[in-house]
Amino acid sequence: MLTSQEALDRLKQGNQRFVNGESSIPTLISKEHRANLAADQNPFAIVLGCSDSRVPAEIVFDQGLGDLFVIRVAGNIVSPSQVGSVEFAAERYDCAVLVVLGHSNCGAVKATIDTLRNPETPPSDNLMSIVNRVRPSVEILMLTELKNDLPKLCEHAIRSNVFASVNQLRHGSAVLEDLIAKGKLKVVGAEYSLETGEVTFLDF
Repeated sequence: MLTSQEALDRLKQGNQRFVNGESSIPTLISKEHRANLAADQNPFAIVLGCSDSRVPAEIVFDQGLGDLFVIRVAGNIVSPSQVGSVEFAAERYDCAVLVVLGHSNCGAVKATIDTLRNPETPPSDNLMSIVNRVRPSVEILMLTELKNDLPKLCEHAIRSNVFASVNQLRHGSAVLEDLIAKGKLKVVGAEYSLETGEVTFLDF
C-alpha cells in the first residue's frame, strides 16, 4: 500500500509522461489483465474530476485499468452521491490520496457565470442543480473587479470551485475526516490544462 505522498508522486510522474508524450500504458489491454481485474480491484488513488470528454483521468495521469477509482461529474462538484463514492473507495481500497481535478475552460463554471450574468434565462432544472453547487465559488468573485474580465473571472472561478470541493470533502464527511486525521487519506486540489496537458497541484 502506498503512502499519500507516494501515491501523489506516482500521479505527478504519470502526468509528466503524458505531457512529454511518453505514455507507458499500452493502447490495448490484454485479456489476461482484464481477467485478473474482474475478480477484484486495488486502485491506489481516487480522482473526482469533471465529465468533460477531454479530461480522462487515467490518460492524463498515465495509469492503467484498476489503478484509479474515478468519479466524474460536470464541474467536479460534490454532492452526497460523490461523497459516498469517495468514502467507499477510501475505506474499501485504502486509497491514500484523493485528487479533486478541475480543468481550464470548464463548461460548468462558464454555465454558472452565464446564469449569474443572465438570470432571466436560467438553464434546465437539472443543469441548475449543478450550477447551484458551483454558484458560491463564482458569486464571491463577481463582487470583485474580476466581474469585468470574463477570462480571468473564469480562471479564478475554476480554482475557487476546486477549493470548495476539496473543503467539502475534508470537512463534510465524518468517515473522511477520520481517515484524514489518522493520516490515511490526503485530499488535494489540482487543475488540468487543456492547452498543455499539464496538471498543476494547488496548495490549499
